[in-house]
Amino acid sequence: MVNDDKETKARNREIARNESERQIIGDIRVSAWAIGIAVIAALVVVTWILIQNR
Repeated sequence: MVNDDKETKARNREIARNESERQIIGDIRVSAWAIGIAVIAALVVVTWILIQNR
């Protein structure tokens, strides 16, 4: 019984580690998309300003 409890705890720790890793990867992916959209929006605004000033 004690051995089963230790195995369960070890398994749960491994699952938690894997979930944490997936969460970090997902956060990085979302951040990359957010940065890309912000850069594109900034380019659109700068282009619009340059066109208006001509």
